[in-house]
Amino acid sequence: MLQAPMTDGSAQASSMSADAAAAQSNGSPTELMEVREVDGGDEDKDLRELLMPDVRSLPLVPPSAVESNFVAYFAPDFMKPGHDQYVYRHPNGLCVVGLARTHVAFRDEGGVTGVDFNVGKSDRSAIKVTGKRKKNAQHFESNTILCKVCTKSDSYVVRCCVKGSLLEVNERLIKQPDLLNSLADREGYIAIIMPKPADWLKVKATLLGLEEYKRLKEQC
Repeated sequence: MLQAPMTDGSAQASSMSADAAAAQSNGSPTELMEVREVDGGDEDKDLRELLMPDVRSLPLVPPSAVESNFVAYFAPDFMKPGHDQYVYRHPNGLCVVGLARTHVAFRDEGGVTGVDFNVGKSDRSAIKVTGKRKKNAQHFESNTILCKVCTKSDSYVVRCCVKGSLLEVNERLIKQPDLLNSLADREGYIAIIMPKPADWLKVKATLLGLEEYKRLKEQC
């Protein structure tokens, strides 16, 4: 049986039908472009939220390096009333020891005027620890004296607060004691000590966390 030859019109209609069928199964170029734009828009939105967070969700004051990298503990009235000291512990176990803002020395007129690491028969600033094995590090008890801080009218003993190896004292305080008055919890730290894990757990039980310390001082 012979079939009628296909005219140009019927060929065009057949081609359009094929394109329509392909569009239905695969999506038209316009639809595919719209899908890509939607996907790309979601990715851009996520990226913008990551790089440019909502300012309303940010804290009024950004956290300091100390707040971000250390956990703060306090030893109020350590050995004597008013001798408040802090212990900032890093995740690697190192403890930074210094004078808390509420230390009695800061109440004296003019604040701290001098720091002396030469206590008894030992000059703490002369201890030089070297190497991974911390050669020359001296092991001290929590009540061992680190230094004396002086004011115009008095002097105060500063102790380790933590049982461990003394790795470093802040020698800058010898020439710049005013760092204690302005930046006691940062550049004005007293010393760095490395306790053993077991010793730290014992000491930690005697210290106060930041919120406990604040509540205690509010009651005073």
